[in-house]
Amino acid sequence: MEPFHIDVAQDELDDLHRRIDATRWPGELPDAGWSRGVPVGYLRELADYWRTGYDWRVHEARLNRHPQFTTEIDGATVHFLHVRSAEPGATPLLLTHGWPGTNAEFLDVIEPLTDPARHGGDPADAFHLVIPSIPGFGFSPHPGEPGWDTGRVARAWAELMRRLGYDRYVAQGGDWGSPISLRLGLADPGHVLGVHVNMLVTLPPPDPAALHGLSAEDMERLRFTGDFAQDGMGWMKIQSTRPQTLSYALTDSPVGQLAWITEKFMEWTDAEKAPEDAVSRDDILTNVTLFWLTATAGPSAQFYYESSHVDADFVRTWGGPWPLEMPVGVACFPKDAVRPIRRFAEQILPTLGHWSEFGRGGHFPALEQPELLVRDIRAFTAGLR
Repeated sequence: MEPFHIDVAQDELDDLHRRIDATRWPGELPDAGWSRGVPVGYLRELADYWRTGYDWRVHEARLNRHPQFTTEIDGATVHFLHVRSAEPGATPLLLTHGWPGTNAEFLDVIEPLTDPARHGGDPADAFHLVIPSIPGFGFSPHPGEPGWDTGRVARAWAELMRRLGYDRYVAQGGDWGSPISLRLGLADPGHVLGVHVNMLVTLPPPDPAALHGLSAEDMERLRFTGDFAQDGMGWMKIQSTRPQTLSYALTDSPVGQLAWITEKFMEWTDAEKAPEDAVSRDDILTNVTLFWLTATAGPSAQFYYESSHVDADFVRTWGGPWPLEMPVGVACFPKDAVRPIRRFAEQILPTLGHWSEFGRGGHFPALEQPELLVRDIRAFTAGLR
């Protein structure tokens, strides 16, 4: 394992600024708002802030405050943060991000999880944190070969934890981090203490009778799922079928990359009028800047293709079932892109024992509601010790 330090060359930042300045802006229909995608006026203003107000060096330094490493596993270079708690009895916890995220989205939960006593918690709730970047995201470059789906990443994570000397650990994640964590439980049952996810896909059973007796709230979740499948999955269709074609535009245009990701921070968060209602502008831009500087728009999209075509399909990748041996916990945030139904969850997760419903937050709880996420991870893990 090699120590890793982020030090982006200034000419790369200068090139980013030059490209933003040279953006060729499209027109738009009047009064469309966000209904057809990111409004031009909003994106112009955000791009201007990215160019003149956002300071990458500040956020680079924030990332570099935490120990980082790279190691090669199964032919892939894996970048990860490894932050150990000072508490001797701390529980090892593996945190996995998703798309359009990076491991930087966990920065606000690192200190509360590793040093709970300073953040209103019990020292017994301390964690040693391992926070990797999925191959093809951030500073984990794409391995350059097919086959890297959720199962292969899960097996790589098991090897990573073995190399770090963690015999028993908890896996946690959202978005892609959810099926990766669940598959990690399947791949490494002798070492995974429990699996906690903040996003769970519960597809309705094929028998219509399964809907009988659902509450009005659950029926609304089903309605949302249907609407989302019809109107909200364009990005997934493209990334799952033609990732290479998409990669040319997003790798060449920073504003294109900005729009592609910022749209999701609007649609999948607890935001009212703009993404910044839920996640700070700088946090959004740190995420986008990491995609841009590492040129991982294409590689991260390839992960969708791999997990939908190589030994998998959409239903099996996301919907399980998950015959795990260890306890599973689910945290549900109301404005997430996925809104699970507990009755269906119990059918695909036989060891489901922890279920939390929150009144606020969305797809990126580590950024939107870090205190709620930390509290729920602590509550779930307390029952495992």
